[in-house]
Amino acid sequence: MKNESGVCPTEYNALVKPKKAEEKSKGGIILPDESRDREQFAQMEGELVALSPLAFSYAGPSEWNGADKPKPGDRVLFAKYAGALIRGKDGQDYRIIKDKDISAVLS
Repeated sequence: MKNESGVCPTEYNALVKPKKAEEKSKGGIILPDESRDREQFAQMEGELVALSPLAFSYAGPSEWNGADKPKPGDRVLFAKYAGALIRGKDGQDYRIIKDKDISAVLS
């Protein structure tokens, strides 16, 4: 994935493009804000756009259990209120978060 945001994370940070929350259920029922908040309270899904050179450098090969380190283009889960919101030069909304706030890579 190409980083068109104009934002390059530093230190141990990552740039994530959050997935937009659905306004309706699959059956077309409009969900109240409170229900959506509870559903997404713990984690949000997004796409990893860019990593700083130091991101994930603290973990050795044994800590990854043979898995690859996260890389741009991966779908990831991260804490809902982690990091800072920023608008890229491409007009898209992004979130700059610490690498340790990424809790999972989705396949």
